[in-house]
Amino acid sequence: MQELIIFLIFAAALGYLGNRAYQSFAQKKAGCGKGCGCAVDAKVSAGTTEK
Repeated sequence: MQELIIFLIFAAALGYLGNRAYQSFAQKKAGCGKGCGCAVDAKVSAGTTEK
């Protein structure tokens, strides 16, 4: 029983690390680099005001 608990904790840790690695290598969305989305908001608002 103890081995099963240790294996589940180990598998969860590997899953977490794998997810973090995937997110770091995944393509990021356009933005200013701070993660606030200010550059994306500026593009959207500039595109909607030009009519």
